[in-house]
Amino acid sequence: MGLPRNHRVWAWHGRGEPDALRLEDRPLPVPGPGEVLLENRAIGLNPVDWKMIAWGNDAWAPGHIPGVDGCGTLAACGEGVHLPLGTRYAYHQGLARDGSFAGFTLADARGLIPVPETVDDRLAAALPCPGLTAWQALAKLPGAGGRDVLVTGAGGAVGRILAQLALRAGWRVWTTAAPDHEAELLALGVSGSFDYRQPDWQGRLSAALGPRRLFAVFDTISGDHARGLAPLVGYNGHLICIQDRIEQAPLPAFSTAISLHEVALNSIHHHATHDDWRLWRAAGQELFALLETGQIVLPRIESSPFAELPRALVRLRQGGRPVKYIATL
Repeated sequence: MGLPRNHRVWAWHGRGEPDALRLEDRPLPVPGPGEVLLENRAIGLNPVDWKMIAWGNDAWAPGHIPGVDGCGTLAACGEGVHLPLGTRYAYHQGLARDGSFAGFTLADARGLIPVPETVDDRLAAALPCPGLTAWQALAKLPGAGGRDVLVTGAGGAVGRILAQLALRAGWRVWTTAAPDHEAELLALGVSGSFDYRQPDWQGRLSAALGPRRLFAVFDTISGDHARGLAPLVGYNGHLICIQDRIEQAPLPAFSTAISLHEVALNSIHHHATHDDWRLWRAAGQELFALLETGQIVLPRIESSPFAELPRALVRLRQGGRPVKYIATL
């Protein structure tokens, strides 16, 4: 059976809420050199999706198809790509390109991550953005564990995966999260979790550390939030911004000699070398192996049909639930 001439997409026509997306029919795209065409089976929804829909993006024009994460089967290959059709891959799409909110998506073949047979479509689509973000954040940290690190916002998918990866790497992990996440985070092995809404949480963390200081803070909230955590980091420590970045040094020169790091997953689509893509694919395969064997656990998945994708994005934006939202086709 051949490919269809058209497919359905959720299209963006201007800044607004997710429910302003329009369901449209589009001609099926044709892969160019180095590209593949994937028939989507599941679409992972992430905070960056509703943020770009609300804020817009310099690379977007009316009619753009949002969506960064998906899992699909290989439907066609462009020039120079020699991969077996029908193979299942997960992918993370660059923000400047038409994305995963569609029946079919064009993707860069270099970023495809094979999905193990035992990992279903929904789990595969849930992993790329939060999993690879967590991997990139942890890769900023030198050393081989044994010291204290803090992960903020550990109730979210990125923070949750990052906490688990840091534990596996041998770090003593502390987290901030809403109280309803505390029992689950402690069960994963974190040393303690603090309610970020309580004004004394930083003092309670310092008391729990005793004479030790944090070697690193992984902040998933904002640049301003990360700046306020810099005094918690000890000598020659690290402040890793996963959401936003810090433009100016948060502490005086020649004080604790703090190092600042930026995590920007989308940048790989514009600046990666062959070796960068190789490491990306290897990281994705390692993450799937950990997921397959239960060594990392994702938040509970809530699935919606493709036709209800905007409503699922609205629920994601409203927050308050430890859920990973997926749209299925």
